Amino acid sequence: MRTSQRTEAATVTEPAPNLWPSRAARAKLHFVSGKGGVGKSTLSAALAIALASSGRRVLLVEVEGRQSIAHLFDMPPLPYAETKVASAANGGEVWALAIDVESAILEYFEMFYNLGFAAKAMRAVGAVDFITTVAPGLDDVVLTGKIYEIATRTQNSGKRSALGKPPKSGTSCYDAIVVDAPPTGRVDSFLGAAAALKEIAKGGPVYRHAENVSSVLRSTDTVVHLATILEALPVQETVEAVSVIQKIGVGLGAALVNRSPAQYLTQEQIEAAVQGSVDANSLSKGFDAIGLDLAEEDFAGLITETIDHAVTQARQQEQARILAGLDLPQLPLPLLAEGVDLGALYELAERLTQMGVR
Repeated sequence: MRTSQRTEAATVTEPAPNLWPSRAARAKLHFVSGKGGVGKSTLSAALAIALASSGRRVLLVEVEGRQSIAHLFDMPPLPYAETKVASAANGGEVWALAIDVESAILEYFEMFYNLGFAAKAMRAVGAVDFITTVAPGLDDVVLTGKIYEIATRTQNSGKRSALGKPPKSGTSCYDAIVVDAPPTGRVDSFLGAAAALKEIAKGGPVYRHAENVSSVLRSTDTVVHLATILEALPVQETVEAVSVIQKIGVGLGAALVNRSPAQYLTQEQIEAAVQGSVDANSLSKGFDAIGLDLAEEDFAGLITETIDHAVTQARQQEQARILAGLDLPQLPLPLLAEGVDLGALYELAERLTQMGVR
């Protein structure tokens, strides 16, 4: 694996508050959605490590075919099989599954229509692509169905329960499942696909399967976390996603606020700097006190950067206030100046555990 100069734990000067909501603490299925570009996949991986750090076995699932898990954990592309990708504290394990939609759809046809024998022929003629084109939403039905199958699989049998029936008793194969879900723009169709199929099917094994999937997604076992950053468009999408997710009846967990900046200025200094006022004399005296001699041009540049920083922080504070109005716990995660590598995942996971993630 790629080496990193980071420490594997975030340096925190004071204890972080416990922000993990009780519903998330009880849940087994954790979906993570968010606007593209906010670090949704990175936070999904960090969440999986954090949940595993109490000694649990956690499965990290991706559904968009981007092999983001392999990239984050510095591994070759994952096969369509559950694969161990990381260890965590206290003997915890993170496993991963990159769901291949074509293979999952063929499994679905075998499950309900006994078409397993035709899989090779269907692949050869491109039938799966044709089917998903003429039946939009089928891929989401299959993806959520596969996640349901894993969530209800038990160690007693190692297999899913009978079609359309609740799973048999036994210990689950995974203590928690984290799904790197589609972005907020289509998370409603993804999570609502099984319920929509149930309305169409009306009866039979397909109906019963869709009913079971929909029931699990709307149960206390499932929460959706929303990844965001403190910028206007991501926050607006988060606000809209909260409304949509509540409407389809799936529980909300927390807002994972990525790239949250450290605040180096007091609130009074921020408000003054936004108005273009910086106490240059005090700043100059402070530099003199520590023996730092700046050229006049450099000092002027520093003043400009201070004002720019204050303006940015004021805008981020406004977005944070909008998020606060959602009654959704906010878990702030730091901006990692060195970028994201394996060490960064552990750093973010440590920060999550400090905020109560178990």
